[in-house]
Amino acid sequence: MSDETDLARNPASRWSIMLDRLATSGRLGVGEAAELLRVSEATIRRDFSELAKRQLVERNHGGVVATSLAYELPYRYRSSLGDDDRARVADAAARLVQPGQVIGLNGGTTTTVTARAITGREDLAADGGEITLVTNALNIATEAVLRPHIRCVSLGGVARPESYEVTGPLATLVLRQLSLDVAFVGVNGLTAREGATCRDEAEAAIIRTMIERSKQVVCVTTADKLRVRTFAAICPAGRIDHLVTTVGADREEVAALREAGVEVHLV
Repeated sequence: MSDETDLARNPASRWSIMLDRLATSGRLGVGEAAELLRVSEATIRRDFSELAKRQLVERNHGGVVATSLAYELPYRYRSSLGDDDRARVADAAARLVQPGQVIGLNGGTTTTVTARAITGREDLAADGGEITLVTNALNIATEAVLRPHIRCVSLGGVARPESYEVTGPLATLVLRQLSLDVAFVGVNGLTAREGATCRDEAEAAIIRTMIERSKQVVCVTTADKLRVRTFAAICPAGRIDHLVTTVGADREEVAALREAGVEVHLV
């Protein structure tokens, strides 16, 4: 398959290239983007509409202009923008949120997409139920603060450039003063036997505290993270109330997680 065909079929690749161009030029026209990516202007218009819907760009006559810091995020965040698997997980997880709830989100690619799905739910705003979003992810806070129906609480601490997350005693101290209704957590690994894990012990400590302060825990992850154990323990599988993951997840592992009391949603 040629690079040209890849771009025609892969929105994530196109969006990443367009955001990179916006980072330097500040503006991108339909014709310019179509020539750059070698796709039709109709495809570019659809891409522009989707990026504007996600509040990553602002439409203007004949093109778009940069409107957020999304193009400055690490590549793994930008490359997840058009990931269909993460989008399905995010949309299903967002439907679990009720008006007026206090929700927590740690950093990561899947939780970033989940945060966008939650804050983009127009019905929550229509119901008049302000959502309070607590996060240790700087990029999630930057986007959430733009939403009028979202009260955003950003934790303090030491920022990690690899993930845009803050960690450390200050973040933990603030979290211990808060009560959350639901914690949406992304992980690097999940098994029924070993529970949820991630690669960094400082991040694991923040997620553990977020879980301790929450009435309910929703794990959001793609199927490739199941039956995987990574370095730092977060919580036992039985502490997770809901797992939202993609179809194709290991059947035996899904069965074992359900046996441990986890309600598994395959999307």
